[in-house]
Amino acid sequence: MRRYDEQIDVRPGLVAGTDGPAQFVWRRRLWRVTEVQTRWVETADWWNSPQVRAARGDSEDADGGDLLREEEIWRVVASPGRERDAGVYELAHAWGSGRWMLRAVVD
Repeated sequence: MRRYDEQIDVRPGLVAGTDGPAQFVWRRRLWRVTEVQTRWVETADWWNSPQVRAARGDSEDADGGDLLREEEIWRVVASPGRERDAGVYELAHAWGSGRWMLRAVVD
């Protein structure tokens, strides 16, 4: 698995009857999602949140952000064109900001 953590633009839609990311633009290329393999929700490390750091007296990044920052992770099969060029990608959607990131490409 290769990590990227790059911001992407996502176009929602239906993929095999499931609402989710139907297309995404990554590195100026449009990728079409052909299958949703799985999805899950991850919660940020609460012990490393800005509130906890501020309470400890750590001044770095003590900006009062969300204590529980959740992301929905989608593992999808997508291709930029031909089906034979399809790969598996992990897309992360931050609920608080609405931002999407390409988190990883699965080898």
